[in-house]
Order: sequence, then C-alpha cells, then structure tokens
Amino acid sequence: MQSPLPVRDGVNATRLRLPDEGPWDTAMDYMMHRWGHIDPQGIEDRFDAGEIVGEGGKPLDRSTPLQHHTFIWYYRSLPPETRIPVDIAILHQDEHLLVVDKPHFLPTTPGGTYIQESALVRLRNQLGLPDLIPMHRLDRMTAGILLFSTNPQTRGKYQVLFEKRQVQKEYECVSAADPAPGHAAVEFPVVVRNRMTKSRSYLLAEVVDGEPNAETRIEQLETFDGGASSAAAGTTAWAPGSSGRLARYRLEPHTGKTHQLRVHMASLGLGIINDAFYPDLLDKAPDDYTRPLQLLARGIRFIDPITGKPAEYRSRLELSEAARAGS
Repeated sequence: MQSPLPVRDGVNATRLRLPDEGPWDTAMDYMMHRWGHIDPQGIEDRFDAGEIVGEGGKPLDRSTPLQHHTFIWYYRSLPPETRIPVDIAILHQDEHLLVVDKPHFLPTTPGGTYIQESALVRLRNQLGLPDLIPMHRLDRMTAGILLFSTNPQTRGKYQVLFEKRQVQKEYECVSAADPAPGHAAVEFPVVVRNRMTKSRSYLLAEVVDGEPNAETRIEQLETFDGGASSAAAGTTAWAPGSSGRLARYRLEPHTGKTHQLRVHMASLGLGIINDAFYPDLLDKAPDDYTRPLQLLARGIRFIDPITGKPAEYRSRLELSEAARAGS
C-alpha cells in the first residue's frame, strides 16, 4: 500500500494497522496502548500537530474513532546513531539501476538500531533519490555487489528477474584450506544441498531433515599461508590440528535462504573466517572493524529487461585475509 507521507531524511513513514475492534474508542487510545509507556506526551503532540495521517493523507486528531481507518502512518522519532566508519562505492548509475559496493558492517535496509546507518538511507540522502529501493539484500556483515532500483516505473521488470531466479550471483569467502577435525575431506568443486529453516535461536538458520530447499556450488580457488594473524584471531575456521593454511573459495548459490552460504561452508567444517554465528554462536560483542566477515558478493549477472542485453557487475573490494596473503 502506497504511503501518503513522503520519504523524510531517507526514511519511510511507519505504517500501523489498527484493529477492527477492541477496548479502544479512538486511534490515539490504541497508540497509547502500544507505545504510551515510551512517550505518551509525544503521541499526544503528534495528534495535535496533525502528524499522524490515515488513508489519503487525512490528519487524525485525538478524537478520531478507531474504526475510521484501517492503516495510519507517522514518522518515528529516531535516536541519534554513531556513524559506522565505512563508505559506499558507487559502481554504476543510470535511469533504472544503481549498483554499489556495500562495505562490511553496514546493513542494506533500516532495522533495529540501524536506521540512518543503512545503505538504503545513506544513498537516498546522498543522491537525493527518495524512491530508491534495493532489488535484493546482503547481510550486514557481508560486503559486495548490491543493486537498487532508481525508477519506480521499471522496478517491476527487475523484480521479476529475482523472483524467477534469472539472476546469477557469485560470492567469495576465505576459510581454512582443510576441514576441521571430525569432518570428512572435501573434493572440490562440491555442491551442497540440504533443507534449511530459521532456528528458534536468535537470528540463526539451521539444517533440518527433509526435502532440500537450499543449494550452493563451492569451488576452492587458491590456498595460502594463513599466518600468525589468523591463528591469533581465534577465528571459527581455525581448528587445532589443522594444516594452518587458508583458502579462497568461489560460492554460487542456486537458492537464497538466510545465511545459506555461511551455513553451507560450516557444514563442511570450513566455517568462514570471522563468522560469529557459524559453526558456533559467539557471545555478542561490539563490532571489530579490523576483523570483517570474510564473505564478499563478488559479482552478479542477468539479461537486462530494458536493453535485452547481458549485464554483469563485479565488486572491486577484496577480502582482507586474501589481500594480506597476496601482499
């Protein structure tokens, strides 16, 4: 449903669905029930100022009956955010698409404690493009190629490509060259297929029994000495008794489950360097910008629905562990 309020400071207005019935006479009564324990005076002030609107952008007041609107929109009060010390590189921009290199640690879209400090909001504000929308997403800890639609009129043509899996994605990661103890040797290239689902644990995905719904092709590109810095870091890919060597891998996902690549690498005993979730969930800690997850969205290719010609975009970023080995 189209918001009657425009994007402000790069952020969409929040939409709230009102219940059909309940012990609330007015829309304000319901908002007080939901959020009054946080900022009751702020809610009253917003209604008085006409800053909360219903369908068609009609302002609500304190007495607007609950049943008069199904949805209402308003701007959230955003807390100050500490800038994440990374920058976004723009690789391509035209009247339909924006292609960027998203850095590690920056989320794709607003969520949780990251609103202004998300790729979407930063780019909307930087480029003056309030209609900018991501065509797909990368995890906050994953860097690399990210596509945005700049034109609402042609957005659907690109969305169909992703929905029909007509977009080929290529990733790279750095992990141990040999599986951790307890895991079988791997003959590359290998295709990992299993069934994944969201775990009841916080943010995690897990492998369960059943018909496979996740598939990744994995190829080992090169091996190199991990050096003392990797061993000292205590990464999940480093295991006692391993060879002490690292490897760079190409990952080609044929499906797009949450954390699929990280789970599939960990299932082989090759947990990605600096992964705080897989194979073991580590205690939450502040971001260490010197130790990014060694996972990069290297490239994306598809037949452009506007031109009808093949399109391919490649990241210019490098994984720090692989770059260190090559220096």
